[in-house]
Order: sequence, then C-alpha cells, then structure tokens
Amino acid sequence: MTTPASSSAIASGRKAMDAMVPPARRRSAASWLAILFFAGALVFGATAFALGDVFYLRLATEALIFGGLALSVDLLLGRVGLLPLGQALFFGLGAYVSALVLKHWSDSLWLAMASALAFSMVAGLIGGLIAIRSKGVYFALISFGMAQVLSKVIYNTRELGASDGIIGVPAAKVIPGLNSGTPEGFFLLVLAFIGAIYIGLRYLRDTPAGRQLDAIRTNEHRVGFLGVDPWRYKLGAFVGAACIAGTSGALYPMLRGFVSPELMFFQVSGNAVINVIVGGTGTLIGPLYGSAILTGLRSVVGSFTAHHHIVIGVMFVIVVIVMPRGLIGYATPALQRWLDRRHPRKEIRP
Repeated sequence: MTTPASSSAIASGRKAMDAMVPPARRRSAASWLAILFFAGALVFGATAFALGDVFYLRLATEALIFGGLALSVDLLLGRVGLLPLGQALFFGLGAYVSALVLKHWSDSLWLAMASALAFSMVAGLIGGLIAIRSKGVYFALISFGMAQVLSKVIYNTRELGASDGIIGVPAAKVIPGLNSGTPEGFFLLVLAFIGAIYIGLRYLRDTPAGRQLDAIRTNEHRVGFLGVDPWRYKLGAFVGAACIAGTSGALYPMLRGFVSPELMFFQVSGNAVINVIVGGTGTLIGPLYGSAILTGLRSVVGSFTAHHHIVIGVMFVIVVIVMPRGLIGYATPALQRWLDRRHPRKEIRP
C-alpha cells in the first residue's frame, strides 16, 4: 500500500525520467515541402550557373520576387480571410522607391530596401485605416480601388516617367565586389530574403498573435466577445503584408533595371492571388510553389503564343474545381500520411 508521500515521490521520479528522455522530433510534411522547394531552387540555380544560362537564372529570381508578393497575399487571405485585389499597390510602390533611390541618391541595396520598407509601412498604415473597416467583397473592391488610383497618378506624372516608367536603374551594390548585376549572387540573395520571410511567417503562425489572426478568420465576432480587438490585429496584418510586398517589389528594378506603372495594375494583383490559390491558400509554402510554376509556365507558353493568359486561366479553373485547397493543400496531407506510416510516432506511457 502506497502512502501519499510515496505516491508523490513516484510521480516526481516519473517526471524526472520523462525530462531526461528527449521528445521524438520529426519534421512535418509542410517542413519537408519547404525544404524541397528551397533545395530545388538551389539545385536549379547551380545548374543554370554551370550551364551559363543567365535567362533562366533571372527568370527564377523573378519568380522568387513575385513569390514574396504572393506571401503577402497569403498573410491576408490565408490567415485573416481578407482578399486583397490591390496588393500590387505596395509592390509597385516599393519598386518605384527603390528605383528612385538607386538612380538619384545611392547605389546601396540596403538603403533602397530600407526606404521601400519605410514607404510601404506608411502606405500600409494609411491604406489599412481605410480598407479594414470593411470586409468581404467590399474590402476587395476598396483595395482594388486604391491600387487603381495610385497607378493612374503615377501613370500621369511626368517626373516619374509617366507611362514609360523609370528606365536605366543602375545595379545595386550589396557588398564590395557584389551587386545585383551578378545573376548568381543576386539569385542567392533573393532566395535568402524569401526564405527569411517564409520563416518569419511560419513563426508568426505559431505565436499567440498568429492564432488570434486564425480566430478572426474563423469568427471575428466571437473574438470580439472574448475581449480581443480584431481591428488592431487586422491592421497589423495589413501593414505587415504591405511591408512584405513593398520590400519584394524593391528587388524588381535591381533585377530588370526599370519600373513601370504596370507593376501596380490589377493584372499583377490578380496573378498574385492566382499563385496563392493554385499553390494552396494558408499553406505558406504553397504560394511560392504557385509562383514558380506559373512564372515558368508563362515563359514556356509565352514563347509559343501571345495568348498564354488563356492557358493560365484554364489551369486556374481546373485547380479551383478539382483541387480547391490548391496543389500543396492536397499534397501535404498525403505526404503526412505517408510519413506517419513510415515512421509511426512512439508514445511514452507513464
């Protein structure tokens, strides 16, 4: 017969033994898909560099840049449930600020990125105060309208190049001996930048703030009844998405050497939404896969016909009908089941 004291000692001993046993840690399917994406990007870059193919290396860099824009859309659509149809506003704004800094002020990549971040943050705060008071289709239309207004203003401003945009943007200096004109070096820099954004968003997902955003997407009214201000979290997500889009856009003139008002047009915002939906809304890594697949598809199909948008549209319709959760949204559970069968979890019983 055990006494309360002996029971307490046994329980303490069990806790001590459990603490000594390292928990079984295993990467999830989403982690493996993320590793596969970034490892595949490195292999692709190394292969293109070995073959001396600058075109595909720059195409991959462009896919990563637009992948950053897709991640900003996924933050709003996948986490908060807000559909932004004007996210190109911040992407184009960051591109213009970066181009102006590089051409008229300094050739420092870091100064151009910091300036784009500051302007995007201010624009995101102003736009968020206007847009997030509405939701659903009204939020989508307001975000679309703001992008249209700013794009038309820039389109008719001669000091910003009007319809021609800004051309002749010099290469941005990263460190002594390395600038954005070096295809392989700039590709690695952009890959590291997108990887940092992905890791930051994945960390946010597991924080209390990230869970609050998920709760707002599920039922905003109940979150308000629990004493949490949904408006503040939605504003924070909107500003964060604007900063991600703006800094991603800042990389575009460093790659192409020019910017144009077309970067703020609805087509850019629509393509970002398509990248998210095709890849998998809310999966984080899905928008990057979607951006890589669709950017490559546009390049391949565009070399045969000028009507490549028809192919993209047909593919989008098929994915929405057959796989509404997106490619990664369906691949992740299947891969997770395979991992569970191959490496079943071992439970430690007391």
